[in-house]
Amino acid sequence: MTELSERTLPSIADRVPVPGYRRAEIRTGIVHFGVGNFHRAHQAWYLDRLLTAGGSPEWGVCGIGVLPGDRRMRDVLAAQDGLYTLVEAGPDGERSPRVIGALVEYLYAPDDSVAVVEKLADSGTRIVSLTITEGGYHVGAGASLSVFGLVTAALERRRARGLPPFTIMSCDNIEDNGAVARTAFVEFARRSDPALAEWISREGAFPSSMVDRITPATTDGMVADLERGFGVTDGWPVLTEPFAQWVLQDEFPLGRPDFDHVGVQLVDDVAPYELMKLRLLNGGHQALAYLGQLCGYRYVHDAVADPLLSRFVARYMEREALPTLPPVPGIDLAVYRRTLLERFGNPAIADTIARLCADASERIPKWVVPVARYQLAHGGEFDCAATMIAAWARYCEGVDERGEPITVVDPRRDQLMAAAARQSHDPAAFLADRSLFADLSDSPKFVAVYRKALDSLHTHGATTLRELLQSDA
Repeated sequence: MTELSERTLPSIADRVPVPGYRRAEIRTGIVHFGVGNFHRAHQAWYLDRLLTAGGSPEWGVCGIGVLPGDRRMRDVLAAQDGLYTLVEAGPDGERSPRVIGALVEYLYAPDDSVAVVEKLADSGTRIVSLTITEGGYHVGAGASLSVFGLVTAALERRRARGLPPFTIMSCDNIEDNGAVARTAFVEFARRSDPALAEWISREGAFPSSMVDRITPATTDGMVADLERGFGVTDGWPVLTEPFAQWVLQDEFPLGRPDFDHVGVQLVDDVAPYELMKLRLLNGGHQALAYLGQLCGYRYVHDAVADPLLSRFVARYMEREALPTLPPVPGIDLAVYRRTLLERFGNPAIADTIARLCADASERIPKWVVPVARYQLAHGGEFDCAATMIAAWARYCEGVDERGEPITVVDPRRDQLMAAAARQSHDPAAFLADRSLFADLSDSPKFVAVYRKALDSLHTHGATTLRELLQSDA
């Protein structure tokens, strides 16, 4: 076995492709918050391909960690000189590993927040990118070690030095994520310095983006597979699917890498692409997640292999989500929809149902509720959306159809489970939360379908889908 590091690259190059560029010559141009598996499978992978193709050396990445859980990433990357192995796994079981070298620095803010602010304020930093999850844009109290605190402090320093603000590039699953990021950062700055907030709003750039690549959490089995199959010891490798997509608004006043040279779609308007992905891919995952968990499935590919569940997901996407979408330039939505189930069914990824179920209070309101409300307003079908929400309510009771306990992972866990516990005597208790479901509880038509689905889930379990899908036979 060979432990991955800069020193050992030559010895593993005959087994695994390694960076073909001199990493010592790569300079940081992008600072990224949220160096998790997705960033390492997506943005860093695109940049590695660009550097391999001879792209400018000024676009290396400095990762920033702010959360306690980021401490382990700091330690692993430090031991491996910022290198890690990305393994693409196809549905046929073929695995293609590659060592990624675009991450040339990593700073952990609790160790040295001054160094983080100075890295952000440096004139060489031209883009700050974010994968901080949907819930990361809630602007709370001004903690200096938060993403908002660090970025605002750096922008204040740049303004004092006569430097323009860096471009802030959100890569999170949020509709119009650039505008969401702009609002969040400007509002945070306004609380302490209205003049700084005005400068950020006037001079700053916040391009929107759509990012897509199914990337599960790393397991011990993945680490062992890499060692067994390729003789490389990596403390935190990443497994991902062959498919990748990045649609990016071309708004970078301080310049950007030649993303278009490595397949990134640079567009004026990301909105239709983002809506497509959120409502079909992410919404499709939600259609599968809670029913799959209730049935006892633990892996996404196993749930997709269930004909009842796969037909339900397909019906939701085709009859309910698709009608809410505008045309998407260059995309055949019918083809895109069909390929999603193929991607979900890739057994090599071993994506977990638990991952899809986590943090639903940040997802259902953004990805599913708007579909239901649109369909209600336009006289369209909403049975699947109502059933999905009923399945979430049933899931939050904390036990599956076999009596096995369910661990509900959500920032609003206690509130959700308390509402679900009241369903035995108040079937609409879960749906009554307007912060999650807007005005759906005001629609007698929606409430009737929801209550019927919830009652059937309690009485018959997920086999209730057979009645819903009878018209598809």
